[in-house]
Amino acid sequence: MISAYTGTQIREAEKPLLDSGMGAVLMQRAARGMAGAAIAELRSLGRRLYGSSVVVLAGKGNNGGDGLIAAAHLAGRGMRTTAVLASATAHPDGLAAFRRAGGRVLALTDANAGELAAMAGRADVVIDALLGTGAQGGLRGETAELVSQLAGGTHGLVVACDVPSGVDADTGEAAGPVLPADITVSFGGAKAGLLADPGADFAGRVEVVQIGIEESLPWPALRRLEAADLAVLLPGPARRAHKYSRGVLGVVAGSPAYPGAAVLACRGALSAGVGMVRYVGPPEVSDLIRHSCPEVVCSTGTVAETHVQAWLVGSGMDGKDEEEMQRVRDAVDSGLPTVADAGALPVLPDVLAPQVVLTPHAGELATLLQRLGADMDREAVEASTLAAVRRAAGLTEATVLLKGASTLVASPYQDFYSQSEGTPWLATAGSGDVLAGIIGALLAQVGSDVGRFRGLGIDPDERWAAIAAMGASLHGLSGAAAAAGGPLTAGRICDALPEIWGKVSMLSN
Repeated sequence: MISAYTGTQIREAEKPLLDSGMGAVLMQRAARGMAGAAIAELRSLGRRLYGSSVVVLAGKGNNGGDGLIAAAHLAGRGMRTTAVLASATAHPDGLAAFRRAGGRVLALTDANAGELAAMAGRADVVIDALLGTGAQGGLRGETAELVSQLAGGTHGLVVACDVPSGVDADTGEAAGPVLPADITVSFGGAKAGLLADPGADFAGRVEVVQIGIEESLPWPALRRLEAADLAVLLPGPARRAHKYSRGVLGVVAGSPAYPGAAVLACRGALSAGVGMVRYVGPPEVSDLIRHSCPEVVCSTGTVAETHVQAWLVGSGMDGKDEEEMQRVRDAVDSGLPTVADAGALPVLPDVLAPQVVLTPHAGELATLLQRLGADMDREAVEASTLAAVRRAAGLTEATVLLKGASTLVASPYQDFYSQSEGTPWLATAGSGDVLAGIIGALLAQVGSDVGRFRGLGIDPDERWAAIAAMGASLHGLSGAAAAAGGPLTAGRICDALPEIWGKVSMLSN
């Protein structure tokens, strides 16, 4: 499991070592790790080290010092190094080490920002060491101009020092301009803002360098499940299992206008291992489901008459049929674990419960937040996804999954997950319906299995967020496999899921 932290958490873990006089040691460890990451990446690209050029964009603080010392290490490997100092003052030890290594030093001014941007753009490697985790706001003045021109043109490999300058380490909010990194080398632990959009847009691949503070880190601000975690958490049928013991999911979804959403939700659930799916809804939708998924048991009954372990409600519902919307309310009121998607969101009570998993996209989350009195439109949600999902979980007391390139999950207890295994090709009609089906199936299968989560250090009260994150991970992995680098349709996510499930499960053997 990947753990990510706020800048404050990292600085507090560093403080005892800094107070004991180990600041220079921590900086050397960080710089050496960053230089190693740059070297490894260049080699993976088949590029030579000796004679390659490096430009480090250095701010005045410790982040700039890390970058300067990393560049000094690279100079020791025969690389030609230039430092662009964005301030009249630079980290003294870092600058001294850089000069001793034979690096060239240039000062950034209003007059030469364009010239230095062009020079940096020709370098084989650019190290972004302008702003660190404690910075407030983005780049300004000639530094902003330099980065804006560099980001807008061609350039070599970009390595960000701890965080891309202008990205908030805690929230992922980005104050432009930001130079997108190919690699962000994060010291001590990944920063939460690197795993949340829009920060993840600029972070590239995140590599963590251990610097000796890891044992002092607190509970992470954000976590990401990996394949090995899924292998532990995913259920499998016992030898004497039967369809009822493997979980039964009830589905209230679809409408005459959008019947396909119900089909895709049911297909997603069936592909995710649930023992049975019971659909309750309009006859015309039931007919399409029977034709597409004969395994699904369809009826026009009530929620109270339908015996299940979990519910999925809302996918493809247009809100026009009051009988259907009452089924949504009844399912949520049942107290059973429930996925509430799309058309269910407008009719839900303001205050819910942790076992209710809301699955909005950014626009739907903005509408929900505005209804609850929070002044966030879609643009604000997309600019601050982690803050938005945190606020929604706090206001609703539900588990909230915000769909996106980095899918975020927040529990009302303020436990957070970020999953990003997918592909942009997943942005296709019906993909969210499949995701809802996958999560619903998992709720039905493992929602009551408290012990399964304790083994990974997940508090039983937080398991609903972990289940939602499991669903997002499986959805992303299956979508990426189905796409294979090209377009896909939502149904193909369902087709790919059983094989992905099997591959992941084998990791536990």
